[in-house]
Amino acid sequence: MTHLSNQPKNGALLGTGSDIAFQGKYAFAGNYDGFTVYDLTDKENPEQVVQVSCPGSQNDVSVYKDILVLSTDSSRSDDSCASTSMPATEKAAWEGIKIWDISNPLAPEYVKSIETECGSHTHSLAPAKDGRNLYAYVSSYSPNTTYPDCQPPHDFVSIVKIPVQRPTAAALVATPNLFPDGGYEGDPDRRASTTSGCHDVTTYAKYDLAAGACMGDGILMDISNRERPRVISRVRDTENFAFWHSATFNNDATKIVFTDELGGGGLATCTGEYAPELGANGIYDIKRSPFGKTKLELASYYKIPRINTAAENCVAHNGSLIPVKGKDLMVQSWYQGGVSVFDFTDSDNPREVAWFDRGEGVSSGGTWSTYYYNGYAYSNDLGIGFDTFDIDDSIDGPAEKVRQNSLNPQMQERFGR
Repeated sequence: MTHLSNQPKNGALLGTGSDIAFQGKYAFAGNYDGFTVYDLTDKENPEQVVQVSCPGSQNDVSVYKDILVLSTDSSRSDDSCASTSMPATEKAAWEGIKIWDISNPLAPEYVKSIETECGSHTHSLAPAKDGRNLYAYVSSYSPNTTYPDCQPPHDFVSIVKIPVQRPTAAALVATPNLFPDGGYEGDPDRRASTTSGCHDVTTYAKYDLAAGACMGDGILMDISNRERPRVISRVRDTENFAFWHSATFNNDATKIVFTDELGGGGLATCTGEYAPELGANGIYDIKRSPFGKTKLELASYYKIPRINTAAENCVAHNGSLIPVKGKDLMVQSWYQGGVSVFDFTDSDNPREVAWFDRGEGVSSGGTWSTYYYNGYAYSNDLGIGFDTFDIDDSIDGPAEKVRQNSLNPQMQERFGR
């Protein structure tokens, strides 16, 4: 991999860099202080064209047509972009999703907010089959009896319905319970989290599927009825996984890469002290029986093979597929472990094929998310801004010919035929 450029954080958006979404020639990069729009016309050196100040972690972002959705997972005095921090113990505190009109990407307009229980740590979009409505699956977790708007056991996701032509009519329509038995009880000795909601849900509307990384459980859902998702397979790893963080389908929806964010992103799990199965990806095959049963089956683990220092937080985090037909390739962030490109075509034997490591102490936290879009890999760093990478043609040559009109890593779309 070759590092081509960096656009430093600046202006009012000096907080933590978070997730990214893409549409047309623009990238929308989240930041705990708002979001930035980059023009990718010069793909090797993007230009910052808009900066929107709207504080509220995490500000994970997704886009669909003229709609942008932003997650707020910190208690605020109200739903405005002038809000201030407020304790979650206050009933008046607000958390949830914010909806923007981006029909003009250079002038985003805030049009609607929806409050959701426990806020919105992340969200994932799924358009209805007729295209008239867009559904947002809102993931949140960690309830507390002292939080009026985030009470235990919180075993559900919140589903918001957004009319595509009238987003101001968006409303909360369902809160399906995904864990009637309460989910995994956790294990403090392993730093393993109790299931109390989901951290990330990734949708794949073409196949009517969604994968949930739900702290103590990994789940596969049938979302053919968008308002009534149904868990069809569930898996736990009580030996190695501590915090089921995110999920990525392969292109054919026959595999899922689940990530384990052991330590919540703050641990240095790549020092050699932690086993290669800890703080890693778990690669699961989706097995379908002739009798209609679906089962997730662990094939292997993948962790970056380099040894980092104890001062470098390093654990599996956000990434996306590289669209090479006939292969399962993924580019992924590992905080201060850098960026890794790995091939999991053989589920049992994943291998790294490219990497970039910025080195110790350059960034305050490393890279949060790295995604492949129209020939290049783009990364949002917690501390130092927006990066662009080129991957060697021997790896992504065929992918450079694939043109995508949009990319939301938590709303997967099939590439190729």
